[in-house]
Amino acid sequence: MGIKQLFKFVSENAPKSVSEQKMENYTGRSLALDASMCLYQFLIAVRLGGDNQHVNLTNAAGDVTSHISGFVTRTLRMMEAGIKPVYVFDGKPPSLKTGELEKRREIKKKAEEDLKEAIEKGDDEGIRKAAHRSTRVTPKMNADVKKLLTMMGCCIVEAPEEAEASCAALVKYGKCYGAVTDDMDVLTFGSPVQIKNLFNTLGSGQQHSAGKSTKPVYEMSLSVVLEQLDVTMDQFVDFCIMCGCDYLDTIRGIGPNNAFKLIVEHKNIEGVLEHIDKSKFTVPDSWTNGDYKKVREYFLEAPVVERENVELKWPTPDYDGLKTFLVDENQFSEDRVDKYISRLKKCKQAKTQMRLDTFFKTSKPAIKKEDKFDPFKKETKKNGVSTGGRKRASASTGGAKAKKVKK
Repeated sequence: MGIKQLFKFVSENAPKSVSEQKMENYTGRSLALDASMCLYQFLIAVRLGGDNQHVNLTNAAGDVTSHISGFVTRTLRMMEAGIKPVYVFDGKPPSLKTGELEKRREIKKKAEEDLKEAIEKGDDEGIRKAAHRSTRVTPKMNADVKKLLTMMGCCIVEAPEEAEASCAALVKYGKCYGAVTDDMDVLTFGSPVQIKNLFNTLGSGQQHSAGKSTKPVYEMSLSVVLEQLDVTMDQFVDFCIMCGCDYLDTIRGIGPNNAFKLIVEHKNIEGVLEHIDKSKFTVPDSWTNGDYKKVREYFLEAPVVERENVELKWPTPDYDGLKTFLVDENQFSEDRVDKYISRLKKCKQAKTQMRLDTFFKTSKPAIKKEDKFDPFKKETKKNGVSTGGRKRASASTGGAKAKKVKK
C-alpha cells in the first residue's frame, strides 16, 4: 500500500524534488527493484488483460506462469536500456504488519467468493475487480522467479524483512543509484532516490493494450523533498505515519494536508496527540498506547541487508538452462524463447557507455526561501480575497513547541 497520497502531496508542495525521466536516462545505472511487488503486478496485469479477464497464463501442470513471462520481458527491457537490475526479495514479514496481513487475507477470501459469483453471472467488471483483490503470491512463484533471474544473469538480494527497506539501504550504501517502486514508503525508509512508473510508460501518446494512458517516469530526491518541505527526516517519518501506512491504523479524516500542518505546528506525533482536536478526529487505541513509536523506529531502523555483507554479483547466464526452464518446464513457445535468448546475448555482449556523471558530481536544484512550502501561508481565493494564515517556524530553527522525539 505504501504511504497514502504521499506522491500527490510531494509533487504539489515540493515540486523541485520530482523530475520526469525516461528509462534510457538510467543507462549504466544499477537500480534496486522490489521483486515481490513486481511479481504481484505481473499477476494482476495478466489477470486483467484480454477477453478472459479472470484467467492467468499457465503451463501444462496448471501452474501460473504469467509472472515468469513478465519478469523475462521486463528484465530484457531494462538490460536493453543499459540498466543493471538488482532484484530484492522480501524476507519474513515484520511483526508490525501482522494486523495488516490478516486484513489482506480476509479481503482475498471474500474476493475469491466474489470472483466465483461474477464468473457465474458473466459480470466482466465484477470479474476484473475480484481478480485484482484475490491475487495470491505463492512460495513456488517466488522460487520460479529466483531461478529464472539467476539463469538470466541477474543480481538477486534476499532482504531480512521488507524488500523496500533493503532497496533503500542499497541506495544509501551507494550500491544502487535509485530504488524502483511505486510504493512511496521507500522514501520513508530513507532511500535518497526513488524511481516511480519506470515500467508504466511506452512513450508519449502511446496506449497500453487495456486502453489506459501511459504515465511518465518520475524520479524523486529525498534530500530535496526535505529541503523544500522544510522538515527534518524525523518529522517526515512522523508525517508519513500520520498519512497512513501498512503498520498502523489511520486517524480517519486527517489526510496529508492536515497531517503536515499538525507536524509542522507541534513538531512530532507526541505533540500532535497532545493538542489534536479529539472532537474532530477519532484517535485509535494503537496511537494512544504508543504503537506509533514502534512504527517510527521501524522506518528509521528496519532490519536491512548489512553494508559489509552486500556484494552485488551478476552471474554468467545459463542459456541452455533458461531454454529448458521456459520451453520444457513451462511450455513457452520455442521460437519466442529463442528470441528472448538472442536479445539476452546481445545485452551481455554490449559494452555499457560510461556515464559523464561518473566524473562530474551532479547538482541538485537550488531551493530558495520562497520555494519552501508553508502550509499556513495565506491563499488567494478566486474573488481576490485572501484566506487566513500564519507563518511557520523553520525546521532548522524549531519553535516554542518543539520537542525532542523519543526513540
